[in-house]
Amino acid sequence: MDAGSLSSVSASKSKSRCPLQEQYLQRRNSRENLDRFIPNRSAMDKDYAHYMLTEARKGKENPAVNSPSREAYRKQLAETFNMNRTRILAFKNKPPTPVEAIPNDFSSSVHQQAKTAKPRRYIPQTSERTLDAPDLVDDYYLNLLDWGSSNVLSIALGSTVYLWDAADGATSELVTVDEEMGPVTSVKWAPDGRHIALGLNNSDVQLWDTTANRLLRTMRGGHRSRVGALDWNNHILTTGGMDGQIINNDVRIRSAIVDTYQGHHQEVCGLKWSASGQQLASGGNDNLLHIWDRSMASSNSSTEWLHRLEDHTAAVKALAWCPFQGNLLASGGGGADRSIKFWNTHTGACLNSIDTGSQVCALLWNKNERELLSSHGFTKNQLTLWKYPSMVKTAELTGHTSRVLFMAQSPDGCTVASAAGDETLRFWNVFGTPEVAKPAPKSNPEPFAHLNRIR
Repeated sequence: MDAGSLSSVSASKSKSRCPLQEQYLQRRNSRENLDRFIPNRSAMDKDYAHYMLTEARKGKENPAVNSPSREAYRKQLAETFNMNRTRILAFKNKPPTPVEAIPNDFSSSVHQQAKTAKPRRYIPQTSERTLDAPDLVDDYYLNLLDWGSSNVLSIALGSTVYLWDAADGATSELVTVDEEMGPVTSVKWAPDGRHIALGLNNSDVQLWDTTANRLLRTMRGGHRSRVGALDWNNHILTTGGMDGQIINNDVRIRSAIVDTYQGHHQEVCGLKWSASGQQLASGGNDNLLHIWDRSMASSNSSTEWLHRLEDHTAAVKALAWCPFQGNLLASGGGGADRSIKFWNTHTGACLNSIDTGSQVCALLWNKNERELLSSHGFTKNQLTLWKYPSMVKTAELTGHTSRVLFMAQSPDGCTVASAAGDETLRFWNVFGTPEVAKPAPKSNPEPFAHLNRIR
């Protein structure tokens, strides 16, 4: 039984295996055929394979036949001709040269862009300097602070105008007006940074030479009450009064009044000429914003406005022309309005309006970035920096304990001075330092450019 079982097992084995026939492995998925190695003829060195099969083993099988010098020569020859390989069959081609997922030129350009990406600007949250401003009149409708092109700041405190030199911090008194004339209700530097205009409570307008500390002239008779708004357009001084009138004065001639604009029914508290000098924006306590075109001005009769904008619901004092888009104007409303609005002054369309939550006292554009700075009253008495056009808050600067009535910008556009009802003057490094423009590369001169002709 046992023998029978053994014979049956051997018989079954002989039946299951067929000698001299190729075994067909069950076909699997190509990814699972990890045990099949098929030589690749194209990748084989047939001469080397023949040598290894026939001649290379002789020396190893008969070591006594070879002398030491011959053996050393053989090893050196094998090393020289790369004959120390042990493999005869090649199972795959040489791997292809790896292809970079990201080309070098592209990755280097991306890296360069990452390196040149502008870092986020640091904005100090506190003022870098604070000065006392006693007797500063806490009146929303006045304009008592300005920063001239010669880097001298002027501020009216009661009936006295002071000058503060930003270069060395020196302070000087320009003038103290008589009690029956004062207080001073507005100040505005001329474009030359030397002359300054003062609006007074008695409706007079004075023009001073700050270098000589001398009164040049007093203009009377144009307004019937205090002059709270001033702005320059070259040699034209524009004044706005509590009587609702706007007057263009040519300070070069004896009879200075050349144009009058009548459109406001109450006090004019905001005046701003565009950078081109072609359009004038005026805001008043009657909640009106007017756009005036200089080409429509008439010396014989009152000039008609270009646009009359009635969207604000409180006094419009804060006005600022955009430095990078000539027909874009920002305006801010008083306590009952609390909004900043943006206008296309060519069409009169309101482009956007945002509720700031508090009285808007002043507006300033950043000259180096697309940003707008606003100053506010109750409840935070803050300065707010907005990113334009998204109007996302970038920073909120606090420190004043009363409404921030006035703001002025340094000539380089970096520093902002703010004056508030708390009788302090603060300086903020809010707009940062402008980047120094790189000089343009010199173009290659044309050959023989210095010669008139070639003979």
